[in-house]
Amino acid sequence: MAAEAAGRRGAAARRKAKEAAVGVAARVLFYPTLLYNVVRSKAQAEFRWWDEVDQFILLGAVPFRRDVSRLQKLGVRGVITLNEPFETLVPSSMYQSRGIDHLVLPTRDYMFAPSLVDINQAVDFIHRNASSGKITYIHCKAGRGRSTTIVLCYLVKYKNMTPAEAFEYVRSKRARVLLTRSQWKVVQEFSKNNAEFPAVTSSSATATAAGDAIPVTEANLDGNDAPESLTEDASLSCLKSTPSRPMIKMLSCLFPSRI
Repeated sequence: MAAEAAGRRGAAARRKAKEAAVGVAARVLFYPTLLYNVVRSKAQAEFRWWDEVDQFILLGAVPFRRDVSRLQKLGVRGVITLNEPFETLVPSSMYQSRGIDHLVLPTRDYMFAPSLVDINQAVDFIHRNASSGKITYIHCKAGRGRSTTIVLCYLVKYKNMTPAEAFEYVRSKRARVLLTRSQWKVVQEFSKNNAEFPAVTSSSATATAAGDAIPVTEANLDGNDAPESLTEDASLSCLKSTPSRPMIKMLSCLFPSRI
């Protein structure tokens, strides 16, 4: 028993050290990668800052202050921010001054996924807005991983798609979306929970399915991979990354060879 407890403590310590290292890397790389995205968006017309997923959803990168008025003119009345505080460039007060609700769900970049609690809160936020004819903008830093996780779960819950169908649909709208292994696993877990407790989709009711937070651990990362139809796709290449690989390989998904 003592050895088992010591092993658990050691695993927890290693996990915390790994999370801390990723946190440091995220801070160091934030502005260089943000600049990369800005330059590429100006150089390539197809590299858009945001894309319309459906009538009531925009999926994209972290907005600048100048983007708030543009989003308002597009009909955005809700924004979901998956960034940590140091990544967030627009304060909630600026959104609120323009009649835009702001839901902040801080989630660490790269190997991390939103918790099921946060996902449920986000997808129901989107649904409430859509039921009232309002558009929601969902973003992380690049509009590829953390924010895509939320959008996939919304499509699973309220559009009755499978995770694979949702991913293919979103990729048809925003070609550079990409998930890490932990993000794909939480989408699968959300889908499983949703199958057991399906959403109420009538306009007169709002689903309130609750979930437990899923910390991103080595155990989470070692589960089922994406469906066979997806694992060979280049845009899901980061699903094959494992915590044992060097950090630079984990972060290489920031610089894909193609959109």
